Amino acid sequence: MSNPGTVVLIVDDEVQIRRFLRTGFELNGYSVHEAGTGTEAIRLATLQPIDLVITDLALPDIDGSEIVERIRSWSSVPIIVLSVRSNESEKVKLLELGADDYIVKPFGMAELMARVRVAMRRQMRAASGEPVVKVGPLAINLATRSVTLNDERLTLTPKEYRLLQVLAQHAGNVVTHQHLLKEVWGSIHVHDTHYLRIFVRKLRQKIEPDPNIPRILLTELGVGYRLAQSGSEPDNATATTAESAVKSAN
Repeated sequence: MSNPGTVVLIVDDEVQIRRFLRTGFELNGYSVHEAGTGTEAIRLATLQPIDLVITDLALPDIDGSEIVERIRSWSSVPIIVLSVRSNESEKVKLLELGADDYIVKPFGMAELMARVRVAMRRQMRAASGEPVVKVGPLAINLATRSVTLNDERLTLTPKEYRLLQVLAQHAGNVVTHQHLLKEVWGSIHVHDTHYLRIFVRKLRQKIEPDPNIPRILLTELGVGYRLAQSGSEPDNATATTAESAVKSAN
């Protein structure tokens, strides 16, 4: 359930989908605003406080990517994209523009609400300055720059820590290859994905119970990496995805 008064803006030109989403969000305690066009969505987002945006891409007036870009230019509100477009380049584009997550249609309400909770927790953690990110037995203290596994301190190189730090700051959400490379190695290395493969492998050797079946540092095929949901044990579904992806990461 959401905090009382949490407001979600649902943007989709299909009335049936808006009704489906409204029902699901209201059952979870959200207040709901709807928009059938991108222009209306941007108007609503600028006129009243919004805590979460759920948007489709295929709108009758503008592409949903423009909504992401324009809202992100002045707000850090979580934005989750829903779309039938499933190609990796589209996902990377939206995440680089500032979307917090991307879900391919069709989807279940349970999956969407789980993604929403992750995005909202990340937003709350950023707003409150919460310094410690916990994923199962792993704890990353962003204030002291220390990392522990099962309460034992780990020794990381500066690059390993910086990579883990960036992932921790986005815990539960995918971070693209390009963003990680820019943040850790600088803009001139945004295409050197082999750097990531090497350092992800090294990190997994230190933080994963079984580096060959990662449950903490997960691969999003063709897109980037994701630190498992903060504050809880990584779930089996996530682990299954990781198992299928591990060869790509290594």
